[in-house]
Amino acid sequence: MIKAAIFDMDGLLIDSEPMWHQAAHEVMQKVNFKLTEELKLQTTGLSIKLFLDFCHKIQPWNTPSFEELEKEILEKAHTLILNNAIAMPGAIELLKTLKAEGLKLAVASASHMELIEGVLERLGITDFFDTWHSGELEEFTKPHPAVYLTTAKKLGVKPEECIAFEDSHAGLRSAHAAGMVTISVPAAEVFKDPKFDMAHYKISSLEKYILGEMSGVPQSVVEE
Repeated sequence: MIKAAIFDMDGLLIDSEPMWHQAAHEVMQKVNFKLTEELKLQTTGLSIKLFLDFCHKIQPWNTPSFEELEKEILEKAHTLILNNAIAMPGAIELLKTLKAEGLKLAVASASHMELIEGVLERLGITDFFDTWHSGELEEFTKPHPAVYLTTAKKLGVKPEECIAFEDSHAGLRSAHAAGMVTISVPAAEVFKDPKFDMAHYKISSLEKYILGEMSGVPQSVVEE
């Protein structure tokens, strides 16, 4: 029986991925690293630490340090998101529906707690959630399952009693490894990528989610 719904934040509840990419693009110019469209797709959903590690393996640099670059990306992205981010289609309506059904709700994000709380406040949805948790507080963040396992523990439910909503492959792997019913909501440009087929359900928008039909553990189902 499903007792809780756990949501990723960036690219899932809010349209923030372009702002993360903009911040990363501007900062990475300091080390002459070009963030291509392909690399953007490959790194979506990763923490900044994992993003920088990914880039460094492709084109190493000595200075600035990872810590300096991470701090600058964070500052730029946080400013852009908190000033401009809007809810993804269907997000607020879905929160209302699931809350009315009596489910516990939570956010499990790779972003820092400061940004999670700022976004919830900006969108006026803080009161919908019973808790929220950041992968930055774990030893390992997404795609490791720790952030989801801790979030379920904070909610007082078992992982298998949760549905998890994710837009990125890293996040999907995290929720899947935690043993939750996974709902993948990939961006349009990667919707048909077979790597998202590991989800129990794949939908093109949160507007497509139907609790009564998408809360079990069937074979993968694609809803265009």
